[in-house]
Amino acid sequence: MPEMVIPAKFALPVSQEEVAQSWKERGYSCHLFTDPPGQEWNGFVHRTNELVTVLEGALELTIGEESCIAGPGDEVFIPRDAVHSVKNIHAGTTQWVFGYD
Repeated sequence: MPEMVIPAKFALPVSQEEVAQSWKERGYSCHLFTDPPGQEWNGFVHRTNELVTVLEGALELTIGEESCIAGPGDEVFIPRDAVHSVKNIHAGTTQWVFGYD
């Protein structure tokens, strides 16, 4: 299984277009999300693999029993069928992209 987090996968400032192109080459979609402070998305399960990259701010992700913090440029891999949650832990708005294969 791939590493859960690849720190600094994308250079700062993170370009959504660069992320989208990289993911497209790997067979993933790319969608933008903007969350207010404290926003939580809990208990999701998808039938596909998912990637997440923070553009601005910070997220705490829980994938199964493991948790990680993702900042700008980090790429997080969420395997298919894994229960996962995402929380904006930044004091301000967090912009992030996600994609499915």
